[in-house]
Amino acid sequence: MLALSIYALLATSGALLLVVAGLLLRSVGPGLRIGRLLGGAQTVSIDEALRIANAKAPRYVRVSGRISSDEEFPDDQNRPLVFRRTRLEIRKDDGDWLTLIDESEAVPFGVETRSSYIAVDDVALGEGLIVIPRVSAGKVADLPADFAADVPVGTDPETPARLSIEQLSAVEQATVVGQPALAHGAPRMTSGLGRPLIVTSLDQAAAMRVLARGKRSRVMVGAVTLGIGLGLLAGSVAAFLIGA
Repeated sequence: MLALSIYALLATSGALLLVVAGLLLRSVGPGLRIGRLLGGAQTVSIDEALRIANAKAPRYVRVSGRISSDEEFPDDQNRPLVFRRTRLEIRKDDGDWLTLIDESEAVPFGVETRSSYIAVDDVALGEGLIVIPRVSAGKVADLPADFAADVPVGTDPETPARLSIEQLSAVEQATVVGQPALAHGAPRMTSGLGRPLIVTSLDQAAAMRVLARGKRSRVMVGAVTLGIGLGLLAGSVAAFLIGA
């Protein structure tokens, strides 16, 4: 009877730790899922991605190449951009950030090698953009007039504010994860199969660090808790079988 109580205690403790780990990892947001997809997608050549698109055989794959476009636009340092996202946020009373502006500028672009090219669906590029953002932090009173106009009337001028700019340049190498598909008869990488389009100009280790920024300790605690929970469950099963 005592042995059964010990098995039950181990199993219950393990299950509770798994629940806690799940809640911790879920609180990280979409970055955790995007990181798993980035690391787990099968790598194929651009030529193979083109064949998948033309065959209309849904697959979620990863390709790499140099970003290319015929319609780049310059940033403030005259770098040829193909995509830029501008996000203005202010801190709420509960500590979370409220997004006031989330605007994107883009031109048709894709990734290429010496002999192959596949377009990227910039319209589908949401949380899957992984770059090192340029962040300016301050307070509402410091915002330029064109951004201050979007701040709700009555907001305390001392409220913390931050402006983030994420961009892709035509001079960069990029990894694209998504579904090769046809759009108006032309192959492109897009979201599909219930998964997002992911584009990053970073290597995988750097991309993971960006996805976990500000939440690394939570990810580590969640991973350790998950491991302990699985260990307790496995231990309870093993002890029960040995005892039986």
